Amino acid sequence: MFQEASLKDLPAFVAAHYTDEEGGTGCSVFIAKEGATGAVDVRGGAPATRETDLLRPENMVEKINAVVLSGGSAFGLEAACGVMEALAEEQMGFSIAGSCVPIVCGASLFDLPVGRPAWPDAKAGNQAAKDALASEGESLAQGCVGAGCGATVGKMGLPSQAMKSGFGHAGVRVGDVVVVACVAVNALGNVMDEEGRWLAGTLGEDGRVEDPLVAFARAQEARAAAGAADADVRSEGPVSNTTIGCVLTNALLTKAQATKVAQMAHDGYARAIKPVHTTSDGDAIFVMASGEVPAQTDLVGIMAAEAMERAIRSAIRHAQSSYGLKAQADLALS
Repeated sequence: MFQEASLKDLPAFVAAHYTDEEGGTGCSVFIAKEGATGAVDVRGGAPATRETDLLRPENMVEKINAVVLSGGSAFGLEAACGVMEALAEEQMGFSIAGSCVPIVCGASLFDLPVGRPAWPDAKAGNQAAKDALASEGESLAQGCVGAGCGATVGKMGLPSQAMKSGFGHAGVRVGDVVVVACVAVNALGNVMDEEGRWLAGTLGEDGRVEDPLVAFARAQEARAAAGAADADVRSEGPVSNTTIGCVLTNALLTKAQATKVAQMAHDGYARAIKPVHTTSDGDAIFVMASGEVPAQTDLVGIMAAEAMERAIRSAIRHAQSSYGLKAQADLALS
């Protein structure tokens, strides 16, 4: 039903990463050169977001200029300030009273326990934005880059059982309608492949990915046996979560329609991640629609869910072992 597509099929958008390998963090920036209808849907219980209220359909701003996905928890939201500065220099934004105010939305994931305590600041966001504007539609890297640099999955067990994840993207086309999903996968749960088998997640004693609920029960038993407080066990390594994504499309959508697409795109999370949307996740999906091709809202939403599901698995398959954590590629070789 779907043909494959890529960011190169969406010339209205440009994107780039900033990666701090030593710090184990970074940001990924998506820019609509002429502005785009924006929307967001937040499902997780622990979000770190910026400028999401203005995306509600009843609010004034109709178009946004950029979305920033970043590491660094709430500290990482600062990266969006640097993106604003870069876009303002190019006069890209909302014109009012002789000023140009770029509309930049964003979300951050918690990767502070990975690498050293670090986060992408305004300088990092500024550099990513300038790289995006100069990219001319170049391919966007996947794996342990940008917002996915410090991403991990499989944290229902002990922190030492987690696996490395990363950033991924995937696109689909139906006729002239193109939808591309981009995502940094930092989930509490495990990730499943197309057949429902574990692709990455909590590692058991045998080196295989085990059921997250089994891992959770064993971790609770270990805590009880050690007589340790939950906080003491959690300090052993990466335990933080949140999967954040952005759907880019050339479809013509209103803010209300784009919001529905963002809601439907979360089905991609649910198909690939188990469990998902927990109180320990800050799961959020943004939508940017450039408005070039008339399209039915349901079609775009179905395509968004499919693309997001593929993007999540692509993030896992492109990840490499780092920061003392194994990646899916290591399991395939064992």
